[in-house]
Amino acid sequence: MTDEFDPVLSIDGEEEMYEHFRLIADKGQEPLRIDKFIASHQERTSRHRVQLAIKAGFVRVGDKTVKANYIVRPEDVITFVMPYERRGVEILPENIPLDIVYEDEDVMVINKPAGMVVHPGHGNYSGTLVNALAGYLGLSQGPDAEDERMGVLVHRIDKDTSGLLVVAKNPAAQLHLADQFFVHSIDRIYTAVVWGNLAEDEGTVEGTIGRDPNDRLRFRVYDDPEKGKWAVTHWRVLERYGFITVVECRLETGRTHQIRVHMSSLGHPLFNDARYGGAEIRQGTIYAKYRQFIQNCFAICPRQALHARTLGFTHPRTGERLHFDSHLPADMQELIEKWRAYLA
Repeated sequence: MTDEFDPVLSIDGEEEMYEHFRLIADKGQEPLRIDKFIASHQERTSRHRVQLAIKAGFVRVGDKTVKANYIVRPEDVITFVMPYERRGVEILPENIPLDIVYEDEDVMVINKPAGMVVHPGHGNYSGTLVNALAGYLGLSQGPDAEDERMGVLVHRIDKDTSGLLVVAKNPAAQLHLADQFFVHSIDRIYTAVVWGNLAEDEGTVEGTIGRDPNDRLRFRVYDDPEKGKWAVTHWRVLERYGFITVVECRLETGRTHQIRVHMSSLGHPLFNDARYGGAEIRQGTIYAKYRQFIQNCFAICPRQALHARTLGFTHPRTGERLHFDSHLPADMQELIEKWRAYLA
């Protein structure tokens, strides 16, 4: 039996709030119910937790969902997701203003500002989006609570990325939305400003994204599928300004730092993305006036120039396809306008 998963929960990333697993039964596998099979091969995972994942439709053999009484056969390929286990973080409600784009009894769509961490952890235990949601929804939970669904988030975006997030307000909505992320049926389109003038008007970046062994806070693209998770980004040029380009990026998958890693792998890191080489002058002249212009641009947009502009999903209760768009935030708008004026 072989298995693949990334046990690291990224607080500052785009990854879904669920762990993804893949198991392959041995050639000599004896007949066994799939709930027993999974529970026996996963550390710290109860059979009850596995059964909940199966009931939610999160367990597949091949490309088909199965029930708990499915009998595992030799060389079956089993893929499944389960919510991350709680990490012992106390979630306290805080009165933090939220930009709510849409809300009903099941879901909320939030326009997150740049600079806000999504979930408490790793030195960010207050002021996060989850703390704000706990305050808005009147929720509170300690580190030893049995209910693991407090977070109500289904996905994340980076701390310094702005834009749209969908939030589930109840367990049924959370499971339904999580399944849409699992099968990649969520529409996610970003606007980014990248260094350089891309040779083509559109393209696709694909490959395995995994952690950089030389820097655990960075990710990189690998040719080896065993070193990470498969990721696909489709990009299209929106505007060209010689030394920088405004692009649209449509996610087919949602890996941590995916757009930032993929554009960097093309030699076009995001403007002012310090982690991936975008916070230095990558294109342009050597003159002091130009260097000062770039420093002014960095001051205008003091973070990676990336905005989650469009979000589309199927409503978990009504089945209606919902679609939301968010205007570029002021810092990215001003950055682009400054480049227009500079090249005019």
